[in-house]
Amino acid sequence: TMFQLKLLVTFMCVFHSSTKNSDLHAYLHGDVIIGGLFPVHEKTNRTKAPGPISCEKFNNQTFLRTQVMIYSIQEINQRTPRLLPNLTLGYDIYDTCGDVSLAIRATLQLLKDQSDPQRCLIPPSINSSLPEPETKVVIGERYSELSIAVARVLALPSVTQISYASTSEELSIKYKFPTFLRTVSSDKHQTKAIYELVKNFSWQSVAIVGSTDEYGKYGTDSLRELFRDNNICVDFVEILPDTFNKNCSTARHLLEKIENSTAEAIIMFTKDTNVQIIFEAVIEKNLNRTWIASDTWSTSSTISEMKGIKSIGPVFGFIFRQKEVPGFKDYIKTFHLTKMCHNGEPLEIFWKNVFICNSVQSERSPLDSDCLWLRTLTQPGYYVFTNSSKDDMKCNCKNKTLDPSRLYCCIDHDESYNIYMAVQVIAEGLRILLKCNNQSCERTKFTAVELFHVIRNINITVNDTNIYFDENGDPSLGYDILFWNTSKSKEGVEKIKIGEYWPNKNISFNKDVSQWRTTGNVSVFNCSRTCQPGQRMELLNGKCCYGCVDCSSQEYSNGNADTFCRQCEKYQFSPADHRNTCVNKTDEFLEWSDPFSIILITTAAIAIIATAVIAIVIGLNCGTPIVKAIGGCLCYVEVASLLLGFCTTFTFIGKPTPNSCVGIPVFGISFSLCISCILANLIQILLGFSFDPRVGSKIKKLNHPVAVVVIISGVQLGVSLAWLIVLPRLPSVEQKESTILYQCNMCEESKKFFVATIVYNSFWGLVCFVFAFKGRQLPDIYKNASLITVSMVLFLIIWIVFLPIYLTLDGKYKPAISSAAILISCISILGCHLAPKCYIMLFSPSLTPIE
Repeated sequence: TMFQLKLLVTFMCVFHSSTKNSDLHAYLHGDVIIGGLFPVHEKTNRTKAPGPISCEKFNNQTFLRTQVMIYSIQEINQRTPRLLPNLTLGYDIYDTCGDVSLAIRATLQLLKDQSDPQRCLIPPSINSSLPEPETKVVIGERYSELSIAVARVLALPSVTQISYASTSEELSIKYKFPTFLRTVSSDKHQTKAIYELVKNFSWQSVAIVGSTDEYGKYGTDSLRELFRDNNICVDFVEILPDTFNKNCSTARHLLEKIENSTAEAIIMFTKDTNVQIIFEAVIEKNLNRTWIASDTWSTSSTISEMKGIKSIGPVFGFIFRQKEVPGFKDYIKTFHLTKMCHNGEPLEIFWKNVFICNSVQSERSPLDSDCLWLRTLTQPGYYVFTNSSKDDMKCNCKNKTLDPSRLYCCIDHDESYNIYMAVQVIAEGLRILLKCNNQSCERTKFTAVELFHVIRNINITVNDTNIYFDENGDPSLGYDILFWNTSKSKEGVEKIKIGEYWPNKNISFNKDVSQWRTTGNVSVFNCSRTCQPGQRMELLNGKCCYGCVDCSSQEYSNGNADTFCRQCEKYQFSPADHRNTCVNKTDEFLEWSDPFSIILITTAAIAIIATAVIAIVIGLNCGTPIVKAIGGCLCYVEVASLLLGFCTTFTFIGKPTPNSCVGIPVFGISFSLCISCILANLIQILLGFSFDPRVGSKIKKLNHPVAVVVIISGVQLGVSLAWLIVLPRLPSVEQKESTILYQCNMCEESKKFFVATIVYNSFWGLVCFVFAFKGRQLPDIYKNASLITVSMVLFLIIWIVFLPIYLTLDGKYKPAISSAAILISCISILGCHLAPKCYIMLFSPSLTPIE
């Protein structure tokens, strides 16, 4: 809540007022004050124990960046014609020492009313509005972690913050950081640029080293997502803690991972101080890898000038577009104390007592006696520079005895130019807001919110660099790609620009990238494995170390370094002993020449002949008592239905066609017709031989043979016709490993018709069984009931076994099972119901039925 934020800032103000400010601080009064936050010292001596802290490790480059800001402001104030005619710009710059707490303390200092140093940001009354701060805009911080903390405080009074180096994607979230802008590209673009570099070099495995701060955390997550989506293996990801140092366990484990890694490139997405610690151990271990540098350390002189740095292997880096601040190099070449405190300006000099130099000759060597670093920043003193030694004439930022005339060697051309652009953007925003012309400005008073809205919509060109802010406060600036040239012909590391990357565009190189691919690169990708034809490479144990595995039967490969198998054509496969080629699949269906088919055909043919013979015998004995006993005229219907059932056997053999897929529905019709005839016959037997008047009277009502046949077979006819019309079984093609299976397809809905047909026939078969079982003891000389009982038992057993087998079986013998079930069912009726009667007619005509 707003109250809680005010309470927090009030507490911080009280804390600040009781703390002695020992940080470097530069202030110049002006009509408009621009704040500055810079980590002039790289770190503090902070420990786990509470207590006062001090700043350590003075950085020449960062110091010069503060001078860029001062120089840019002076240049605007002195420009002719004046950009802001009746106004002057001032500055209020603090050293944050790369520490969040000190950065917040410095921010609260900036927001104090300078005319009343005891007055803090929060007014006495909680319900009162925030006072308008004298500092209207702040340039900084360098590190994303610090910028995030500062941005939350500056959002309270709506003071604009323009960072020159903070690239974390989190800072683009406007509802969290509404007044944050930057003159550097977001890490969203940098991670894409790193991915494009990896892709252009055809690397298939990388490792990522990040950190727990917002810069390393967001960058690492973004890289992992990009690599995962594009099938690039990430060998390991190491997140460095805030307390990372060379003696911690994390450092030892990380070194082991680097030593055992199979990654083709290691991406270092963390602070330069962490990278320096890692490289010290890498150099000591004499490890050689390929490295990708993020913008935080790709141009670091401290790292590139480390002893033994040339042994670590090739380094590719990304930096913001390189530009030189106009006139700043000449300014630094003539840099001296009087420029910093001219006319007694109230300036607490940044470089005050950085050097304590002896003008008196001593017996110590020149390197020891010229200048010594002084860590304390509060003692008064003067600059006295001696002539630098010959060793110091080399243009680098390593030697601490640097002559002022050689200080320009520490100037960078990325962050310094971003600071310069930030000042130009602020000045242009003021010119627009205050409506200034060459003579005067119409306004002199304004609020921080008004200035933010103007700067937010700025679109200007600064020395050929067009800068504007998108909806997230990010500029559309590209990256330069560097290569650290460590060839033996060079004395040190030469940072060469080899290409460029622009957001949402492809990466481009100055020359053929193949010359950089092999320079010093010791690739351990694939673990030196090559694969045989018919094999592909696959990750082993989750690491980026590949082993060889066989391609599947539907794939082939030429081996070597193939990481995937190529797919065969639609109707082809690769044989197990020749996975480097594809051959055509063979057609699979129940062929006429198959032994099973021959058995079925032979059995069906014999059954058809037997049925024909029986039909002839029945015809010759038509009107005899025995023919009447087995149904009379219904015998012809029964024989015809059995004949149709035997003929359906041939529809299951051969390559399926739309006409041959009607076998099961047609059988359903034929068999229901057969069963209905048998049931009508059983009713007649029970009626004729039952001596129980009550039973006889009930059965007599059912003794309508034609009606029984028409009703029972009519229902099945309707179901089967609906099946054939609505969801007919059609030929289908199913791809098997080495064959193409042709069969009659049965969808889920069609299976319901199939089950209904079988269940319906089985129900009437069960009814026949019950009637036959009840009539088995009747004095029927021809034993119709007993034999029908046997045939019905066979029918029910066959279909109870067949149904689950048919629904689960797959392959060319599935239709053969159907055909066999139909044959057995029909033969059981033919053999048990009709064949014995024909035998009597032919061989025992003397048997006389009971009238």
